[in-house]
This record gives sequence, structure tokens and C-alpha cells, in this order.
Amino acid sequence: MKILHASAECFGLAKTGGLADVVHALSLASYRHADVRICIPSYRGVFARLRNTCEIASLEIYGYPVRVLEGELDAVTPPIWLIDCPDLFDRPGDPYRDRSGRDYPDNALRFGLFSRAVALLVSGAAEWQPNLLHLHDWQAGLAAAWSKRLRPSLPVLFTIHNLAYQGVFDRATFDLLELPAEWWDIEGVEYWGGFCFIKGGLNFSDAITTVSPSYAEEIKTPAFGCGLDGVLRKRSNELFGLLNGIDAEHWNPAADPLIETCYSRANVTEGKRRNRHALQRLLGLAPMEVPLFIFIGRLADQKGADLLLAAREEIAALPLQLVFLAAGDAGLEQACRAWASEMPERVAALIRMDEALAHRLTAAADFQLMPSRFEPCGLSQLYAQRYGTVPVVRATGGLRDTVIDLNADTLADQSATGILFAEADVDGVLSGIRRALRLYQSKSSLLAVRRAGMSKDFSWDKAAARYLELYRELIPAPAISATSPASVQ
Repeated sequence: MKILHASAECFGLAKTGGLADVVHALSLASYRHADVRICIPSYRGVFARLRNTCEIASLEIYGYPVRVLEGELDAVTPPIWLIDCPDLFDRPGDPYRDRSGRDYPDNALRFGLFSRAVALLVSGAAEWQPNLLHLHDWQAGLAAAWSKRLRPSLPVLFTIHNLAYQGVFDRATFDLLELPAEWWDIEGVEYWGGFCFIKGGLNFSDAITTVSPSYAEEIKTPAFGCGLDGVLRKRSNELFGLLNGIDAEHWNPAADPLIETCYSRANVTEGKRRNRHALQRLLGLAPMEVPLFIFIGRLADQKGADLLLAAREEIAALPLQLVFLAAGDAGLEQACRAWASEMPERVAALIRMDEALAHRLTAAADFQLMPSRFEPCGLSQLYAQRYGTVPVVRATGGLRDTVIDLNADTLADQSATGILFAEADVDGVLSGIRRALRLYQSKSSLLAVRRAGMSKDFSWDKAAARYLELYRELIPAPAISATSPASVQ
């Protein structure tokens, strides 16, 4: 099998969230069984992180000269293809926003060019040709449509990482991108008087995956379908919910160089105690023997941080400490800072995304809060369980699929790994926190839940096996057999 992944992000090169982690980890896991490439835009600083680079193609798209560069990130990651168009991608900020946090006004052009470049590459512009194209999220959605136009026989798999982000633009932008007139149709990319990139992925791919079984069912309903539930119901037979995995080597409390003290299931209680004390010193929190709760993620409506803020008076009256490691909505950022300034011994607000700090917090914490209104999969609750941190989560999407709720039966058979609550509201959040505090009072029960979570296998080897099965179903048998074993690393 020869697989090209196309994505706006990849861990080690460009990351704003879980998309980068998933693309890198899935590519790495499948690289052991297939010939794989990863294609992303060449954002500022990305080229410098690669070694042994060379130019493999030269294109002109929308009047812009585009170089396609191939290089190596490290000794184990598949080769990287960079879509190098400095006018559009060599900019300050993150892949989508400038330094002030505003979306680049020409994002449609930027990712329209990226999508078209991917389609040209898999249609003969590059010497290495895949026998399956795996596209990720809205930024690559139009590549499905273009590739079906340029190389109809190439199987295309499209993965929805978060349906709430769709790449919606107007008719003028449709014309600017020189999209075929017949695509302006409900069976194409037209969307409520405009058009959206992700619909290209949904309508022109051979199969669709999303990142958990529950989310695959939820997005076929009006409540979670973000206006595309009808499309997804129509494609129900080609829609699969495949649970994400994690990099179990990078997230390993027994050998994590980023944490204060490494530990395993055997000494999780002492290991967490030492990491918690170190974190309290680092953040200026009082050296209290109370449970430590953390929130790691985007400050956005989806993630429910506003529910914690709305409940802060009730939370302040409870015996706990709370740390935010988050960024996003400016109003929520300011509210987190204000709470921390009012209660500096018990609340800390780290308004940024920081990989090393995420490891330290996860190792130190007793409980991880995820009051999400919806959650396609979620990775933080998987990392938490790996580190013996008990997830306290809303019962939705991938959270429901990956956390086994604590009750008398699951405690008795030692399968409980966390606490689920039903409603994404203040009462729901408080009920989850109070249940966590009761668990904390029973050291034997807390230890059992921690160890159950640490015993779970959330590795990408398990998750990638499901993708490899789907790849084999999509790729015609002669195409697989034509790939010689010598070409697969």
C-alpha cells in the first residue's frame, strides 16, 4: 500500500491541536506496514526542521509559483512533502491566524491552493504516486473533489476530526478558486448559499471516517451535524467511527523526560504526590494536600471552560486546587486570569498551549476536567488515563467511548476509569466534581481507578490496525500487489 496523508498540521512541524498529533501518530504507525508520505503547507520555520530536502515538483496554481519539497523530520517519521508557496504560507502566527489571533482573510485561497496542489501531485506531478489518498479536515476537503476530477480511479478517504470547522465561504470565493461550475450544487460543495471545503471531502470521497464511534452516530443528527447531518445520513454506509489512539512512547509516565518524577502503576500514588508538589512550587500554589484538578485545551464554546467559570463560586467553596493550561477566546482568557489573581494559592491560569507543561500537569493532577458540549474524540482524557489521572468528563462523543464511568459495578470489577456526567451545564460540572471529591476520600478506590486507566491500551498500533483494514478494502487488490515489499519501509 502507498498512502499519502494530506493535512494542515502534523506534530513536529505545525500544531494547534489534536489534528497534528493524530496525523503524525497514525502515519507513523501505518508506516510500519505501508509506504507513506505526509503532505502539509510549508509554514514559516517548517522547512528548517527538515533534513535531506530536495525539490520533487514545480507547479503554478492561481498564478503563484509553488515548489514541492520532500524531506525528513527524523529517522522514524515518513517522508514529508511541503507545499512551498511563501506568499501564502510563510507568515507569522499559526497555520490559520495572525499574531493577534485573527483568521487570515485569504484562508480560502491558501487552503484552496493546498488542496489543488495535493490533487495535482497524486495525478502525476510527482514521481511517487499513492494508491490511496487520505485527507484530513476541511483544509484538505477540496483535494477530494479535485483528485476525483484529475484521477478518478484513486481511492480517497476523508477523515472528519471536528465537523464544527468546515471552511465556509461565499460565491465570490468559489469563483476566485476557479472551481468547476457543476460543483455549485447540493451534491457538490454548495452550502446554504455559499460553499464549504469540508463538503468536498464528504461528497467526493470513497469513504469517510471520524474519530470515535459515538461521534459518527452523533453527527448524523441535527444536534451535532452542524448543518451537514443530511449529507452524512446519506453516506451512512460509507461512514466509519474509528477511535483515535495516542503515542504511548511519547506519553509514558514511566519514562517521560518532561515530568519531575517518573512512575508506573506500582507507585502511582507516590509518583503523583512528588509531581504535584513540584508543580505547586512552580506555579506558586499553596502546598495543600487537596485534590488537584486540571483543564487543558482550547478556550472555546465546544470545550465548556465557560461552565467552570460560571460555577467558580461553588468550586471556590470546595477543597481543591485548579490549574488551567488553555488559550482561545479573549474573554475566557481574561476570566481565567482574573480567577487566578483572586485565588492565587488555589487557582492558576497558564494562558498558552505548552507541550511540556501539559505533560507536567497531567503527571501531577488527580483529576482532568473535560466538560465538553461535544467532543469528536478527545486526546486529553486518553493521556490522563495513561498517567493515572482520573477524567471527569461529559458523556458525549469520544469521551463516552473511552472513559468507563465509576459506579458500584465497575468499581467492583475494577473496570472504572473515570467519571461521566450527563449535562453540559453548571449542575452537570458540579456533580462530576463532587463525585470526584468523594472518590478522592477513598484511597483504595482512587488507586483502583487510577490503575485501571493506566492499564488501558490506547496505543496507535491498535487504532492504526483498523485504518489499515479500511485501506485494504478501498484499494483495488492489483494496486496493493503491485507495491513490492522492498518499497515498503
